[in-house]
Amino acid sequence: MEGRIQALLSTILVMTLCATTFVKPGLAQLPTIPGSPIDLTKCFSTLFNVEGCVMEIYKFVLTGKFENIRAMCCKAFMEVDAKCWPQMFPLNPLFPPILKDGCSRIN
Repeated sequence: MEGRIQALLSTILVMTLCATTFVKPGLAQLPTIPGSPIDLTKCFSTLFNVEGCVMEIYKFVLTGKFENIRAMCCKAFMEVDAKCWPQMFPLNPLFPPILKDGCSRIN
């Protein structure tokens, strides 16, 4: 049962992440910072390269339990450029520093 839920949540997360790359900025949004646009595919690629990492981070977001995150996943998260974080986690800007702090303790 837990495997089915995990697979469902993982599928929903992947579909949501993919869908956000197709959203075009509208007039009601804040202007973007000058410079090259951030490629979300590159931002998430390091996390997708570690099997189960996205799901581990998603569980951490939902439960707040850091013990679900493996060292390999932390290493992948630490490799993500900090410029990606506002785009990857727009609803919770405090999440990346919290996860980074937790990861720095186990590495």
